[in-house]
Amino acid sequence: MTHSGEGDGEGDGGGGGTGLPASIEAAWGLRERPAKGPKPGIGLTRIVDAAVAVAAAEGLGAVSMGRVAKELGVSTMSLYRYVAAKDELYVLMQEAAVGEPPAPPAPGTGWREALSQWAWAQREAYHRNLWALRIPISGPPATPNSVAWWERGLGALEGTGLDDGTKISVILLVSGFVRNEATLMSDLDSAIKASGSSAQQVMAGYERTLRRLADPARYPAVAELLAAGGLDGEDGPDTEFTFGLDCVLDGVEALVRRRGRGTARECSRE
Repeated sequence: MTHSGEGDGEGDGGGGGTGLPASIEAAWGLRERPAKGPKPGIGLTRIVDAAVAVAAAEGLGAVSMGRVAKELGVSTMSLYRYVAAKDELYVLMQEAAVGEPPAPPAPGTGWREALSQWAWAQREAYHRNLWALRIPISGPPATPNSVAWWERGLGALEGTGLDDGTKISVILLVSGFVRNEATLMSDLDSAIKASGSSAQQVMAGYERTLRRLADPARYPAVAELLAAGGLDGEDGPDTEFTFGLDCVLDGVEALVRRRGRGTARECSRE
């Protein structure tokens, strides 16, 4: 999984002599407590937990240092002893929300099943915390949990014969598909809730609109779809995710089969 946050120590409290961004130091437990001043009354974990609770209840946009301080019953300035900026807090919130990856698959599990399990687990983590999808991506995985997800995904590809660079490309491809699907589902869910209608009502209205506006002479494929009842299906998002992931993995499988011909990284070339 990718993470959000700064690429250097500037603007986020700096690295405490490690040269790492302050957010990364905090995620790895390298600066849990301020070095100077009286013993703090709150901890980093409480701050992050409070911020996650606000995001889960009201969305990422509701999270601010002031709001988190209010939830904890402390002054805003007291938070800055632990978290130097909201961007840093975002990194720690994402780390807490996504959590650790599932245990490795059972011995003997093939790479395709292992990668499929990894993708489904990642999707579940996103769907539990849709607000986390609103955190901008600004770099590769660097926090403990995100590195653990990265490790698990790469481990699923052991035995495929793919080189390291290709493995990275495959992981980016699959994780990108998962994130895109989760983001789309989140956007659709928000739009449906904002409309005050059910998903079925929204789709029925969409179909009526298309029938009214899409001239069959100009949009014959759309007209054929409507005539065949292609928008009447009861399939849920899990069905669409399964279909999409299978297509992605079919492509990866073709790539694995070609590895002996020296074209593993050239997906479009036979």
